[in-house]
Amino acid sequence: MSAATWGLVAATFAACFVEMVEATTIVMAMGFTRSWRSALTGVAAALGLLVVVTSAAGYALDRWFPQTALQLVVGGLLLIFGLQWLRKAILRASGRKAVHDEDAIYRERTAAAEAAGRGETGLDMFSFMVSFKGVFLEGMEVVFIVITFGLNAKDVPAAGVGAAAAVVAVLGLAFAVRRPLSMIDENLLKYGVGLLLASFGTFWAVEGIGVFRAGRHGLAWPGGEAAVLGLLAVWFLLSRLFVAVLRVPAGPESSSGAPDRAARADAPDRERTR
Repeated sequence: MSAATWGLVAATFAACFVEMVEATTIVMAMGFTRSWRSALTGVAAALGLLVVVTSAAGYALDRWFPQTALQLVVGGLLLIFGLQWLRKAILRASGRKAVHDEDAIYRERTAAAEAAGRGETGLDMFSFMVSFKGVFLEGMEVVFIVITFGLNAKDVPAAGVGAAAAVVAVLGLAFAVRRPLSMIDENLLKYGVGLLLASFGTFWAVEGIGVFRAGRHGLAWPGGEAAVLGLLAVWFLLSRLFVAVLRVPAGPESSSGAPDRAARADAPDRERTR
């Protein structure tokens, strides 16, 4: 495979790995606390719906959008996603937002599962619905990443390989350790994925601006695809600059007060933190 293909696989793997870790945490909490059968049934239902959505979205984007317009739309969306992830990574690194804690999320899910009542039917609807919702929502982001990366790079199979490898890796780790995957530095991983999404999004969005020119030919970057590496460096330097500017000063007051404020501010977002 070429360097561009390896980069596509690596970017898709990293982005999908993050989503799979969060979905797996939800399913494990339901399975260990209530019912594995109901939780896995919810997973199967979510996967079935995702197949339908993926097929429809992939067909529509491939058939109805010219390549340059697709680059502009998808690049813009990737840039938005990437900047959202970078914003939260910057706030965490600067001490202004609580660090994502997979163990804490697992404990919260477990407590909610234990507190919920149990129905009289064979299927535990609480486990089913929570697992279905978690897998479907995280899966939709995986679908978006695979389709957008694959179509823009004109190599959907390579993007699919990266996503499949991420699924196999997370499920293998979860089966081996049988507990939340908190040993993985998910915050660092999300920071890296945010940089990748912002870089690829900028690259494709600028190329897609060519849709407004005569002939609708995409704009060309100096150096071609290698320009992504330059964009990656630019976004990295900008993010570190913001971390330095926003960093909470070390001291008696900030060491005791800032984390508490960050934790309280992060509490409503704990379920879907990025």
